[in-house]
Amino acid sequence: MGKVENYIKDGIAKKGGLLFALIDPVDYKAPAEAIAAGAASCEGGADIVLIGGSMGAQGELLDSVTKSIKEKVNVPVVLFPGNISTVTKYADAVYFMSLLNSRNPYWISQAQMLAAPSVKKMGLEALPVGYIVISPGGTVGWVGDVNLVPRDKPQIAAALALSAEMTGSRIVLTDCGSNPKDGHMPLEMVTAVSRVLTVPYIAAGGIRTPEQAASVIAAGAGAVQVGTALEKGGDTKKKVSEFVRAIREAGKKKI
Repeated sequence: MGKVENYIKDGIAKKGGLLFALIDPVDYKAPAEAIAAGAASCEGGADIVLIGGSMGAQGELLDSVTKSIKEKVNVPVVLFPGNISTVTKYADAVYFMSLLNSRNPYWISQAQMLAAPSVKKMGLEALPVGYIVISPGGTVGWVGDVNLVPRDKPQIAAALALSAEMTGSRIVLTDCGSNPKDGHMPLEMVTAVSRVLTVPYIAAGGIRTPEQAASVIAAGAGAVQVGTALEKGGDTKKKVSEFVRAIREAGKKKI
């Protein structure tokens, strides 16, 4: 295990729940706004600053935003890539994901094969993530040609998560897409997934409030990933601190 992976594992063990703040440079009006949001997220107590999420976050934009955020924070900066081109040497680590329920083998193993030499050359820590997309899936569901897990079938999500761990993923991420109409994945599904895993479990998609984040942690997730809720203007540092406070309280009860 690398430094960031150990940081995640140890953080969950000690705190019971972590917050990963996702900054997608494409979703901000200007790079400076994305950089400021990343810095404010760290100041608010986020455990990791994630950068990416869309295929448009690449090249000079990704390089400059990642480098600037890295200079302003004291927590790991991790890439959430949308494809093989959405990586930069200025991060600490990258979600090296296999999209387990894609119908297209490109997203399961081919993209990983194409990206692996670049990731190694850049010196990025590769975090082995089993990625599972839940209905409605949003953009990632469409782009990834995903056989979406129905929201009322927690046993399917749990079986996919278990298969991820058994085939070598050391982190599992479930995601129902950006800002889904029906909100985050059902809590019974979070619980079903968490109960079969011995590796860190991250839940993403539709977590809009601190109370929702706390409920997802209480249901069994080790970390929540929040992006859209931080993009709507206002005091990002305050928003993040409220999320962190709620997550820590839920995490302490689990410990």
